[in-house]
Amino acid sequence: MAAATPAIAALVAADAPHEVLQYHHDPRNVAFGDEAAEALARAGVDAEQVFKTLVLALPNGLGVAVLPVPAKLSLKAAAAALGVPKATMAERAAAERSSGYVIGGISPFGQRRPLPTVVDESALRWDRVLCSAGKRGWDVAVHPRDLIALTNAVTADLRA
Repeated sequence: MAAATPAIAALVAADAPHEVLQYHHDPRNVAFGDEAAEALARAGVDAEQVFKTLVLALPNGLGVAVLPVPAKLSLKAAAAALGVPKATMAERAAAERSSGYVIGGISPFGQRRPLPTVVDESALRWDRVLCSAGKRGWDVAVHPRDLIALTNAVTADLRA
């Protein structure tokens, strides 16, 4: 059976232990991370364990920041971690084109093009973290070391 998304396919190909969790996505809701955190909280998941994937515009292309849903991203910290002078949020079209996913379903795994990635260091406090599985209403639980290894990420404190 084929994997449902490129993110899940990437995890299967890497033989990385993972669990896909699905929740009802309301198409009218555009606060995707909050929706995921609230839905997963009903399943006993702490909001700080649910991570959002943000695509950044860097001076030389794009990058990715992965941090807990409740946290506000420090663009300055993300830029420093990625070794560039500055970072801004990427335009929606650029993020979707580069990742191959739609906003609200962008996963750090299985992106169309691997991008420089930084994961908030708080991920290492958990035995598993959840991030988008590549589709709105789908998250995947993985060990934080697998998240870091499979995305070739560096870690840093990304909170504003």
